[in-house]
Amino acid sequence: MPGATESEFVAGIQQGRADCETALYEKYSARVFYLALREAKSRQDAEDIRAETFLRVLQAIRKNQVRSAEALPAFILGVTRNVIRELFARRRKMADVVPAEEANLTIPSHEGNFIDQEVQVAIRRTIERLKPRERRVLRMLFYEELEAEEVARQVAIAPERVRLVKSRALKHFREIHRRLTSS
Repeated sequence: MPGATESEFVAGIQQGRADCETALYEKYSARVFYLALREAKSRQDAEDIRAETFLRVLQAIRKNQVRSAEALPAFILGVTRNVIRELFARRRKMADVVPAEEANLTIPSHEGNFIDQEVQVAIRRTIERLKPRERRVLRMLFYEELEAEEVARQVAIAPERVRLVKSRALKHFREIHRRLTSS
């Protein structure tokens, strides 16, 4: 849909056309990412903001909540600014952030019987190199076995974002572990 108008985007998305959603994302993704990166100063946060922005924009379009298709660019940037504000507000409210050294991310003792000492050290070193939010989410999901909604509440992110954070954290874990064990 190169060269499509905003009206065509809106109509196509409301009709359930995935190609219109993709084209809208491709057209505005870079602008949203740039604004998010400029404000948040973190690539990870900018990616999260971009994903959350397009999730909300697509939901609004599907529910026919966009007043004017011609104002779609301004609507998208407005949603981006709101997502950024919410991110900073959640962070200000988060007083229960656990420092890495206090996170108690060691392997439970009953697992020590099954994992040799070398593997334990490699896993511990890998966990220590994860970002604090990644460590916290993985600990809550896999060690504490909390539901995604509870993790979202404690980490102050949208429940839909938990899966994305988990996926990125596991990918980062695998990359770090691969580097540590191959060297």
